[in-house]
Amino acid sequence: MSTSEKRYDRRDTTLKFVNRPDDLDPLPPEDGDPGLRAEMSCGHAVTPESLTGWCRSLLDQGQYKFKCPALMKGTLQKCDTEWSYQEVRRIAVLTVEEMKHFEEVIARLATSEYFEYKTCPGCKTYVEREDLTNLCVQCTVCKTDKNKSYTFCWQCMKPWKGKAPTSKRCANDGCVNHDVKILQDCKMTDLPQVAGVTACPSLRACPTCGQRAEHDRTGCKNIICPRCQVEFCFVCLKLTPECLKTSTYFNLCSAGVAPKQTSIPVWRRR
Repeated sequence: MSTSEKRYDRRDTTLKFVNRPDDLDPLPPEDGDPGLRAEMSCGHAVTPESLTGWCRSLLDQGQYKFKCPALMKGTLQKCDTEWSYQEVRRIAVLTVEEMKHFEEVIARLATSEYFEYKTCPGCKTYVEREDLTNLCVQCTVCKTDKNKSYTFCWQCMKPWKGKAPTSKRCANDGCVNHDVKILQDCKMTDLPQVAGVTACPSLRACPTCGQRAEHDRTGCKNIICPRCQVEFCFVCLKLTPECLKTSTYFNLCSAGVAPKQTSIPVWRRR
């Protein structure tokens, strides 16, 4: 069943149906039938299609915590209430295939929040990098099983070449930090509700943990990192308390717009 065919069952007494527009997608459907709307725990109305679409888009952006994007009544402030996966699964009427996809992605993203691991190209087992400033990684499984040392590049995943330790690149051709390249190649955007911000990089790496993040172009210039939950200014890249010492939520920062990032911060979690 595709998301466009989803409909609530009027006989479902576990849901609270409301006669209000869909807060996630207020535009009327092409067929003119808005369908039933259910109320989330935060009080906002949704349809199974809009809820599925919004939560899937969050997963696509690397966010596994489902937060309500609707605006609080009469304000420009987002609701931001976090919905449990159980609530989303029920009210989005997820299919078996969708549940499998959601749960696999949630598990992967949740794990990567606490551990940085990759598959060793030699033995195909998961390896965690101990020194986050060194791209040269020695696989302990290969060393134990094959009784010989095997080192590879954490960045290009090829057998190690060149001097070590290093945090930039190995000597293999094409060894580049693809995350940095994505930041360098991103388009410019504006923040319509922030005075003076007409050209800002559309992608940022969190200044605390390095997680890639986007601004939804609504509300103020600050966002909360989906991984480390630290709030920072999307414009100048300072942590929010530091930015607000010389600026306000809806005005251009005193330091101006920070350029596209050329490096990604290392999150020291331990």
